Amino acid sequence: SGSIPPFQLAAMTFLVGGLMGVASWPFRPGVLFSLRRLPARVWILSVVSLFGYHFIYFMAIQSAPTVEVSLIAYLWPLLLVVFSSFLPGEKLRWHHLAGVVLGLMGAFTVITKGQGFSLNHGLMLGHVLAMPCAVIWAAYSVMSRSFGTVPTDAVAGFCLASSALSLICHLLFETTVWPSGSTQWLAILGLGLAPLGAAFYTWDFGL
Repeated sequence: SGSIPPFQLAAMTFLVGGLMGVASWPFRPGVLFSLRRLPARVWILSVVSLFGYHFIYFMAIQSAPTVEVSLIAYLWPLLLVVFSSFLPGEKLRWHHLAGVVLGLMGAFTVITKGQGFSLNHGLMLGHVLAMPCAVIWAAYSVMSRSFGTVPTDAVAGFCLASSALSLICHLLFETTVWPSGSTQWLAILGLGLAPLGAAFYTWDFGL
């Protein structure tokens, strides 16, 4: 996607992801009516999680190496194991903790390149910010189980709301840089259709 600012990119790709879901609504007239009756807590949890994760992540990669930030942020599967053990009918067992510890050790080894407790550029703000990213996505995934009756169609609304918040942040903090050439436009379209589009719908359906 070239040099497009992060929040502008988020606004554009969330918009594509949201419109991807909205495109099916005209063929199912009852969808919009059902979404208007969603509880406020569902909107708050989902929009805060989707937008909040990417807001913190973008802030983190601006102040620390992207690879190191990403490895920390993507510890959410480990936290997901721990958080889900507190759901009704679930228990936290020793092999869950053993897996989490091994995963943390692996990520730590990769981030520090096996040099003990030293980082290439020292401990930076981005490293600290990356951990809440992992917590947010794991918590969102576990808490979404409580909203099993909420239709996956609602993800379109969550994406559009996240796009609007990203646009506000872009206008406040960034200078607009329009994509140049078909490659960048295709990259934005691809991001919106897949990781910020289809991935969210299928993730919600799976949860």
